[in-house]
Amino acid sequence: MRARDAARLSAIRLLLSGIKQREVDERVELTDADVLSVIEKMLKQRRESIAQYEKAARNDLAEVEKFEVGVLTAYLPQQLGEAEVQKEIDAAVAASGASGIKDMGKVMAILKPALAGKADMAKVSGLVKTRLSG
Repeated sequence: MRARDAARLSAIRLLLSGIKQREVDERVELTDADVLSVIEKMLKQRRESIAQYEKAARNDLAEVEKFEVGVLTAYLPQQLGEAEVQKEIDAAVAASGASGIKDMGKVMAILKPALAGKADMAKVSGLVKTRLSG
């Protein structure tokens, strides 16, 4: 507020509003993991909006959404690298005894709590699918 950065302040207010809305809806105080899921959901919404705006040639609106993605990303934990994600996938496959693509749900159930907020779960899902198919 003091920096007079209206765009950043707006994005932060949207985040706080999303957190408060979920607390009111569920009548609970959110844990850190719950707040991470709110941030991830908001990021997913922004990325989908960016794709739609770019498809409609509305670059002005896409830039606003990209800025909000940058602000929201700052509130996530440090993202894991590709090698670290692969290690987690290998460990989850070994722990679940997965032998094929039909066991993908078991592997993802192990990975989701371990990687929440630390990796893009859509990319993780693709990596798991590749690992189990080959």
